[in-house]
Amino acid sequence: MADEKAHLTVVEQGGVNIVKFSDHKILEELSICEIEEELLRLVDSRSTINLLLNFQNVEHLSSAALGMLIKLKEQVSKKSGRLKLSDIRPQIYQVFKITQLNKLFDIHPLAADALKSF
Repeated sequence: MADEKAHLTVVEQGGVNIVKFSDHKILEELSICEIEEELLRLVDSRSTINLLLNFQNVEHLSSAALGMLIKLKEQVSKKSGRLKLSDIRPQIYQVFKITQLNKLFDIHPLAADALKSF
């Protein structure tokens, strides 16, 4: 069953919380703060968490959103959880490469591949 939030849809599948973003552009500070709150609430509501962020709908991502992802990774790690990213468009993936965040995050081309890796 999907849990609808303002900016996210969360579906649990095989012990993994799959998050899809509703926004095509994650650029504005207010939106990023709201997304961060929604994601941290999800992490805080579990004793441990396996989290897959599916970026299929996202066309643009700001550097502030990257900072939010780093904070999220830290919170997931504190819960002994795992965070994986999937379906990142090539132009957004370039930003991950330039900032070397592709080495920090476990990134998969497709959500199905990421799910198998948990």
